[in-house]
Amino acid sequence: MNFSKETGLSNFRSYLQTKAQVTDEQFAVLAEKLKVEQIQKGNVLLRQGEVCKHSFFVEKGLLRSFTIDNTGKEHIIQFASEHWFITDRSSTFFHEPSDLYIDAIEDSCIVFLDQDFINLASDISTSFRQYNEKLLQNHIRHLQKRINLLLGATAEQRYLDFIKLYPDLTLRVPQWMIASYLGVTPESLSRVRKELARKNFKSI
Repeated sequence: MNFSKETGLSNFRSYLQTKAQVTDEQFAVLAEKLKVEQIQKGNVLLRQGEVCKHSFFVEKGLLRSFTIDNTGKEHIIQFASEHWFITDRSSTFFHEPSDLYIDAIEDSCIVFLDQDFINLASDISTSFRQYNEKLLQNHIRHLQKRINLLLGATAEQRYLDFIKLYPDLTLRVPQWMIASYLGVTPESLSRVRKELARKNFKSI
């Protein structure tokens, strides 16, 4: 099947209609403000030092955001699979250079949302404006929980939370990326997984 903007927006259309009660007529207007692209695995959507101008909605595939420290080590901040958004809100809002990279872990179909889209959607749909505010608050809540886990939780607790948040990613993401997200070494993660497997086996 050939790729088209209409097919590339099918999940996003359903998402907005279900989550934000956007009507068919409203979406037809909003679609003019949207760009959809097929992104190959490894392609970079945002680089450190650039101002982030878009939020990215994953129609299909998998993205991640991460930083690189002075030693060249990657620290993964977020994963985004189907029906997830990913961006650097701070860079977008304050028009400041981003600290993040965002790239594709899999071949992906991505919807690009800029500020013009957000403004128009908020103007024509009260329900969208309210849902967008809820998304922002949920994002803040998630970051606060993530900080608390990194500061005070065991590696096992962090891994169990990862599975709860990203139940479909353990077979899609290499172990070193999961370890990077959790803030542990791959060896530590391997020990955690073996211990959890042992506990589950003993409980059968």
